Amino acid sequence: MLSLDFSRSHEEMSLKMIDHIVDEHNIEIDSESLKKTKEMVVAGSEYASSESMKEKRFLYDIVANGRNGIDVDKFDYIVRDSRACGLGCNFEFRRLLETMRVIDDEICYRAKEYLTIHKLFATRADLHRTVYMHAKVKAIELMVIDALLKANDHLKISSFIDQPAEYWKLDDSILKTIETAPDQELKESRDLILRIRRRDLYQFCNEFSVPKDRLEHFKDITPQDIICSQKNSSITLKEDDVSVSNVRINLTRGRNNPLESIKFFKQDFESDEKFPIQDDRISHLLPAGYEDRIVRVYSKSLNWFVEAVSEAFENFQLKTYRMKAQVHDTPEKKKRRR
Repeated sequence: MLSLDFSRSHEEMSLKMIDHIVDEHNIEIDSESLKKTKEMVVAGSEYASSESMKEKRFLYDIVANGRNGIDVDKFDYIVRDSRACGLGCNFEFRRLLETMRVIDDEICYRAKEYLTIHKLFATRADLHRTVYMHAKVKAIELMVIDALLKANDHLKISSFIDQPAEYWKLDDSILKTIETAPDQELKESRDLILRIRRRDLYQFCNEFSVPKDRLEHFKDITPQDIICSQKNSSITLKEDDVSVSNVRINLTRGRNNPLESIKFFKQDFESDEKFPIQDDRISHLLPAGYEDRIVRVYSKSLNWFVEAVSEAFENFQLKTYRMKAQVHDTPEKKKRRR
């Protein structure tokens, strides 16, 4: 099985792509402007270490806010995706744009907009739960990943990662390339893509939310963890029969409250006083936790494997947590036709 280094960030690749675009298309841009552009891209990431960013840092926070996560990128995709999915948007970003101000090189917000900002993070979390991390969406994602991994030896897809001149070509069309290629080496990948087209997806077996007291030391669950928990069964599961999706949903700051990193000011726009606000001063109805870890298990094989995978998953929970934390009951055994 191919093992790829997924430690690369999209910010890191963005810097390489900017350099490639400038060089490839002979774009006339002075070195200082190019430097500023690249600094804007990485402002909210681990790569933000430039001394020049210390001056007027609030300008960088507009694009990629590493302090608290409030930036125009979130404004854009939250409104866009909420409307595109017909969910409606309970967050009104214009209220923030009209009342924010800069104090001591930091974007601050009127104290009365605390709940508006909370809606921003809550709406983002809802989108992750109901759209981006939906069980069916993750099933398709797992199948696409498997199709690409199986095609990699033949198409050398992973070799494009460090080559901006090739990397930009990797869009959804790669699936059509695999789907229409006659090469025998791509048959397994073609079959997976055909299953996606027919909506013959990996079968969802069950899921559980990691108990709150286990979140701090939680490690991602693997297919090996599941099959090693199998007891007596007429079917012996293999690692390739199981797929696991470890889902993380939070308010952008892991298990911490992002609003604790935000500074507010009072109604008076003339005052330069800024201060944090504890959530219990606003409402006792706000959540006490800020992150969910959900483990979903899928069967890659035919329907009768679902029962075996589900039972193994249940055994894993009992062995690990001494409880069944799963959402749904394990499917009842069905008699097979002879």
